[in-house]
Amino acid sequence: MKHPQRFSGALSGLLLALGLGFLPAAAMAATVDVSGVRLEDSITAHGSTLQLNGAGVRYKAVFKVYTAGLYLSQKATTTEAVLAAPGPKRLTMTMLRDIDSTELGKLFSRGMEDNMERSAFSKLIPGVLRMSQVFSDHKRLKEGETFMVDWVPGTGTVITIKGKVEGEPFKEPEFFNALMRIWLGPKPADWQLKDALLGGKK
Repeated sequence: MKHPQRFSGALSGLLLALGLGFLPAAAMAATVDVSGVRLEDSITAHGSTLQLNGAGVRYKAVFKVYTAGLYLSQKATTTEAVLAAPGPKRLTMTMLRDIDSTELGKLFSRGMEDNMERSAFSKLIPGVLRMSQVFSDHKRLKEGETFMVDWVPGTGTVITIKGKVEGEPFKEPEFFNALMRIWLGPKPADWQLKDALLGGKK
């Protein structure tokens, strides 16, 4: 009596597999779940296919603040390799709690300063002030809302908040690298998140 059941199960599996073959590629895209936020294993951005290098959660004390995912054209396991990676790059963040975005902008500015020599940071102050204003204009980021920091070769750093590109790109490559050091520098915002973004344990 078990043989017909095995045949039926195998047939169902075959039909399911055949059916999946007709689904669009996007429907079969692999995803990673990071604290309830689903991140695609690969994305297309600025004409390039980018791979998820790593993803994790930013904690402040015991509280989850946001998830972050780093996308690159090729895998990188060190900060230097991330900064040197060719092509577009993207850091995407999804809020896990409501937060004052003005305060977030201040924390980013401080994180840039903490991970740079003072003379190098002073050259970026106009851009840092403009970035802080971008976050201040939003007042508050709510749970589930996202923002992205993209490096686009030939264009610069593009900040997108809640799906809207904010202002003109920051053209200096140094500005994007300074932003990345907030999470990947010698004094990162969260050491566990740094390890996760570099492909370690999430």
